[in-house]
Amino acid sequence: MELIRVLALSFADDGKRVKVCVQGSMGEGALAGMPLQLAGSRKILEYMDWGDYGALGNFVNIGSIGGKEVEKQDDLFILVAPQNAVGNCIIDDMRAMTDAAGNRPIILVNPKLKDLPASSGIMQTMGRDKRLEYAASFEICYQFRLLYYAGTQYPIMGALRMSYPYPYELYKRVDESPGKEKYISLATFAKRPSIDEMNDAFEGKSRNQEKKAEGFWGFLSGIL
Repeated sequence: MELIRVLALSFADDGKRVKVCVQGSMGEGALAGMPLQLAGSRKILEYMDWGDYGALGNFVNIGSIGGKEVEKQDDLFILVAPQNAVGNCIIDDMRAMTDAAGNRPIILVNPKLKDLPASSGIMQTMGRDKRLEYAASFEICYQFRLLYYAGTQYPIMGALRMSYPYPYELYKRVDESPGKEKYISLATFAKRPSIDEMNDAFEGKSRNQEKKAEGFWGFLSGIL
């Protein structure tokens, strides 16, 4: 939430009118609801400190995701962790919003747009290609991922970072002394590296060597 606040205020300081959008309840009746991760997010945003010069309500407004949320005075939109839920898809609301916004920027923070099964447990196959194509149409402007062994979240083995327009940077975590660590740059990539490419970098293999993920580093987590 702090990232959202700082991001919105940075644009507001430039005189832009920003709309911060949190998806509302999806579905109807007994199937209505929202992802647990977003529960209470809008209320938290409304109670946050938005500065002493009245940014909230003037340069920063809070709304939902959908075409009806787009107003003429809005300069750009920040969508907070838009994601599909079981039995409900946020893609249609997002598409309506991007269509209404036209050429105005839309920033997604921590989106999760992969397909999920319907409430019956069956994958929603109708229109799936179009949904995936739409989700892939957004450009990644910043990414930071910690890397672990597969199936674990400890210890941290390294990190992958990208800040547009610079390349992807792969780092290895090294313990210097108890309670002290540093990250050493291993490699850079013009595009997002595969698991095999990261394994090769950790093992010190040349990129033109035959791809073969095995041994200790072959289990590097595939969280990407």
